Amino acid sequence: MDIREFQKLMLRIYGDRDLERGVLKTALWLVEAVGELMAAVRDGDREKMEVEFADVFAWLCSLANLVDIDLEDVSIKRYRGQCPKCGHTPCRCPFR
Repeated sequence: MDIREFQKLMLRIYGDRDLERGVLKTALWLVEAVGELMAAVRDGDREKMEVEFADVFAWLCSLANLVDIDLEDVSIKRYRGQCPKCGHTPCRCPFR
């Protein structure tokens, strides 16, 4: 399954609920999922990290569906085999 297919799957499973929830509330759920991922990373809990990575990706797809963004398309356009800022692979941007 590719990114586009997964995004369509999220639309089939959750599209009606996402529409009812709306963009802002769906974005808040995404932020909450990122927070849960960060807690799992901090704790070094691999099993929990796997669950939370999947949840973050699912919420990201749901949000993208609501605003009509094809994640696969925009990702390929932005990252054309190189860093979009410095244009190199690997990235040569200074650390901040």
